[in-house]
Amino acid sequence: MRKPRRLTPEELAPYQWQMPAARPSRERERPVPAEAVADASGSDGGPPPLIDWGALFGNPNPVEVEVGMGKGLFLLTTAAARPGTNFFGIEIVRKYQLYATSRFARRGLTNVRTVCADAKWVFRNFVPAGSVSAVHVYFPDPWWKARHKKRRVFTPGFAADAARVLAPGGRLLIATDVEEYFGVMAGIVRGLPAFRERRTETSTGTVEEAGYETNFERKARQKGTPVWRAEFDRTDEPAG
Repeated sequence: MRKPRRLTPEELAPYQWQMPAARPSRERERPVPAEAVADASGSDGGPPPLIDWGALFGNPNPVEVEVGMGKGLFLLTTAAARPGTNFFGIEIVRKYQLYATSRFARRGLTNVRTVCADAKWVFRNFVPAGSVSAVHVYFPDPWWKARHKKRRVFTPGFAADAARVLAPGGRLLIATDVEEYFGVMAGIVRGLPAFRERRTETSTGTVEEAGYETNFERKARQKGTPVWRAEFDRTDEPAG
């Protein structure tokens, strides 16, 4: 089968958000590092401009964010099924961000935007407080080695930032096939008054029996690995 034509930067541009003041990476495979965003300040030395969701998408529809979208399967299916909701995908690996963005562009999914960046950096510096209706974190990298666990995206600081950007009544949804990491994530969220647990489940089954939402979940189903999942509501309590 012939590979689809690679889309040009001009064709991909409408589906991407560019961080203010970020210098382009020299290597396509690498994310734009936090250090490239000139100490997170605007051109006048003040705080960086926050994302204007209405301007970015051209409508006032609610916004949901996926952290670590990978190849974009979840956003691809969900955005197509829910055209009245806007979706913002954050991916730290450039080649995956470009791959996912190309999938959205080819299908004309105008309710999706993406960025190649560290999600913690984006949440902390660019997402307005209370502006998001849901945050999805599915199968984040577990960073198995003890000395690498500090690289995990899901930390107390990240959970507090997620609470800050979520509107009251918004949702935080997490899933992983690593039981230890699920315990860490769920424990962090349960310790924040800003969240109330809605449901927790452990599911098993094949791809055909249980379905899947992401490429990583499909792989877990094929191996027969359980998947741990939880959903939390944003309360009216302070973020942290």
